[in-house]
Amino acid sequence: MTNQKRILFLLCLTTGALTAQQPTVTELISKGLPESPGREVLMITVEYGPGGADPIHRHNAHGFIYVLEGSVIMQVKGGKPVTLTPGQTFYEGPADDHIVGRNASNTKPAKFLVFLVKDKGAPVLVRIT
Repeated sequence: MTNQKRILFLLCLTTGALTAQQPTVTELISKGLPESPGREVLMITVEYGPGGADPIHRHNAHGFIYVLEGSVIMQVKGGKPVTLTPGQTFYEGPADDHIVGRNASNTKPAKFLVFLVKDKGAPVLVRIT
């Protein structure tokens, strides 16, 4: 199974059935950190279709988001929602519950880059119910 298919499979397991509104996740690189045994970096892109969104989740990682196309709305529990456009960034800490992650548009797609620093082999996303 390719890394991209593995991430999509894991995302489907944690979010339920894949629908047209679910994001497309593409793994770009996964690399262990020799200076930090047991830790790794994972870089992915996430594409939301028009009106697309994530379920409420946590990454158990340091997550750095950089918007490439369109606009997205992000919010962690206890924070205010922010609308981001290309070139803007967002951060999620290991203890943050990501309560809003969605495309700000119902007519145009959005795409962003995610850089995660996490425990090696830990799931990319843990759904919060």
